[in-house]
Amino acid sequence: MADCTIVKVNERVAFGDGGLTLMAGPCVIEGREPCLALAEALVGLTGRLGIPYIFKASFDKANRTSLSAYRGPGLEKGLEILAEVRRRFGVPIVTDVHEPWQCAPVAEVCDVLQIPAFLCRQTDLVVAAAKTGRVVNIKKGQFLAPEDMVNVVRKVESEGNNRIVLTERGASFGYHNLVADMRSLLVMRELGYPVVFDATHSVQRPGGLGSGSGGDGRWAPALARAAVATGVDGVFMETHFNPPEALSDAANAIAFSALGDLLAKLLRIHEVVRS
Repeated sequence: MADCTIVKVNERVAFGDGGLTLMAGPCVIEGREPCLALAEALVGLTGRLGIPYIFKASFDKANRTSLSAYRGPGLEKGLEILAEVRRRFGVPIVTDVHEPWQCAPVAEVCDVLQIPAFLCRQTDLVVAAAKTGRVVNIKKGQFLAPEDMVNVVRKVESEGNNRIVLTERGASFGYHNLVADMRSLLVMRELGYPVVFDATHSVQRPGGLGSGSGGDGRWAPALARAAVATGVDGVFMETHFNPPEALSDAANAIAFSALGDLLAKLLRIHEVVRS
């Protein structure tokens, strides 16, 4: 892969420094206790494996398929829970922002502000996230070619912020399916910033259940292995103790019980590629 800017999240975690950084957690905060329990398990697992780790959970899923779908606890309560995760386990946090006004309060708690794929061209949102000075992780829209992300990058740079990470999560051609093109990872890396592969959203089937999104999480590990073999800087995954009972993206999440084996394999692939 092309050279890129090293983006430091904190003193222990970075993207683009030759390591393989993991962003993982539940799709949405399902409550304080479930969130803390999964965070503790993930911090323990990644610590044993020596993987730089960022805890991920959304306080609000504003782009759910159905009006009746669970969205999360909301900004105030969600940030309280994320702040407790950060304080208790000493781990950096990434969460989604959907509106410009959310960026400042989220930046007080979270180390990485994530721009959802559907919103990556929303100029006011991207600029507001950039203004916080935090790391901005931008998911490539399902409707964009990878080279089009240069325009999103320029919006962040316009605020003097070069703490940028680009995430691939598949391309949509309609008909409830996504296609993950590994060339996209290489193209986006040529923009000069670290690239992450979102393994679980890349196997999503948007709207595939009629009133919700479906997917097939059994393919996520294979896509993650392929992405790491290209030389990506990080992997994004949603995980759950019991995926069928997850309140969002249940069809795509990787069971925590299977995560350790997968991460160990990804590390071995990464070591071969980087050598």
